[in-house]
Amino acid sequence: MPTSDFQTLLVLSTPLGIPFYSARGLKQTLTPIQAAAANIQRDINGTLVDLRDSDDLHFCKYASHIECGDSDTRVPLEFEGVWPGQIVTVDCVSELAYASGSPSRPVVATRTDANGVHFYRPRLTMMVTGWSSQESEWEATVSWSLDLEEV
Repeated sequence: MPTSDFQTLLVLSTPLGIPFYSARGLKQTLTPIQAAAANIQRDINGTLVDLRDSDDLHFCKYASHIECGDSDTRVPLEFEGVWPGQIVTVDCVSELAYASGSPSRPVVATRTDANGVHFYRPRLTMMVTGWSSQESEWEATVSWSLDLEEV
């Protein structure tokens, strides 16, 4: 069951919990995975070309970096027992946009602006690739980060 304390739009499936005061200053980045650019090369004339078959979408996946920490962040994410390789469902904070057609991923929330551009928060099945947690004893603050890649 996904967990969130409703102080953030971010929702993570268990075992990752989001305790109160752990999501202050949350930032999420979505980027293409490194393998998505594996077939981009320069030809003999120096022109950058995509050698991937236009129908090959196998490597069109997302990586995500989520980080938190400000002067009021007091507790880390519930990282105990979470290791690289763990599968997690992520209701993203970051939005994706498209002008026509339909979303390429399951939708958590959607909106359309005055120009007809559609925005949505995707739900992604991702694998933990790393995380870190840092605590400053004297300032009594915590910062943490979580790295994921879509499976």
